[in-house]
Amino acid sequence: MIDFLKDSTFAVNDVIRLAWNTLKKQYLKILGLCLIMFLIFNLSGFFAYLLDDFNFGVKVFMFLFFILAYFGFQLTLFRFVLRVLDENDHEVFVKDSIPTTRQIIKFLIATLYFAGCIFLVFIVIMILFFPLYYFVNENRRDLVLQVAYSIGVLGIILTWIRISFFPFFIIDRDSSPFKSIRFSLAITRGNFTKILLLLAFLAIFQLLSFFFVNVQVDFISAGIINLINSLLVIPLSSVALAVAYRRMMNEYEGDQDPDILDNII
Repeated sequence: MIDFLKDSTFAVNDVIRLAWNTLKKQYLKILGLCLIMFLIFNLSGFFAYLLDDFNFGVKVFMFLFFILAYFGFQLTLFRFVLRVLDENDHEVFVKDSIPTTRQIIKFLIATLYFAGCIFLVFIVIMILFFPLYYFVNENRRDLVLQVAYSIGVLGIILTWIRISFFPFFIIDRDSSPFKSIRFSLAITRGNFTKILLLLAFLAIFQLLSFFFVNVQVDFISAGIINLINSLLVIPLSSVALAVAYRRMMNEYEGDQDPDILDNII
């Protein structure tokens, strides 16, 4: 077990190192894409407030516009990083990494599948606990519900991590929405601990930022943490996920049309 964790840690270190080197080489382009996504996200909230009195049709149109814009730039960022990794000896331009309309539509459909998978896992877990709820004494039913909800949330987190790499298959291999979900399950099988360690490392500054913002600390410390988080950690996180995907795909020797049941565990 200790040797396995050591191997996992070294693998995560390699991903972080390569992600850092890639970020340094393409920092301004990657930061620019992250800032555009940040602006789109905040502008969507501003326009939602501004258009509060407008009719429903205008609201739906603006909602779809900001959704497509945000995810379009997110996919552009991922595709740009993948092209930088694959074409290390050539200059890579952001304009050549913009996904096609078809790929964006595939991504939106896959996102619905993604949400459906998470919801299904939670429902299945709750159904499994349903008979137990009526077999125990009434004074223990609250405990059964708490355990069921806790395991349900854990199931959501595990499923989220396993299938969260689906966007990369759409922009990298032009996979169909459902096939991208199946591929994500396949490549993360056996790599879950490494991914978990990677996400834990990337989440440290996010948690520090949340802590400093919501706890009474001096303004300078909170500002420094937020600045590091915005200008360094968020761009690094995007690059690290792309690097992790490329590493897992380079090592993948499974079926080119993976089955869900064969890759759940």
